[in-house]
Amino acid sequence: MDDPKKFFDRDQFAKHCGIELVSVSPGHAVARLKVEPHHLNALGITQGGAVFTLADFAFAAASNTHGKAAVAINVSITYLKAVSSGTLHAEARELAINPKLGSYTVDVTDDSKALIAVFQGLVYRKNQDIPAVTK
Repeated sequence: MDDPKKFFDRDQFAKHCGIELVSVSPGHAVARLKVEPHHLNALGITQGGAVFTLADFAFAAASNTHGKAAVAINVSITYLKAVSSGTLHAEARELAINPKLGSYTVDVTDDSKALIAVFQGLVYRKNQDIPAVTK
């Protein structure tokens, strides 16, 4: 694999949200988000969409490391704890892979490693190469 971080740096929405890709390797990715005031909802806690976007970005990074475009076909998230400050960390891990489908789980934790959310995702692998990601 070349430098997959270069490919994922092209994700403009993740950049806009303040998400940083910490590491990426085949079937695995870690991303983080420093919680800022604009990530908070009216209750003063991190908006669920911000947590989801962080988990979804880590999921995308992990699932697109095999050289073929992978797109989500089913995802779910369970929120376990609310946070209003600090940094959130998302670790995506590949659970199962075949030529067309891949299953992933993403744990979102806070600075104390407390579990904030659990995200499950299933991707469909298209017959489309990712130019910046080669084997």
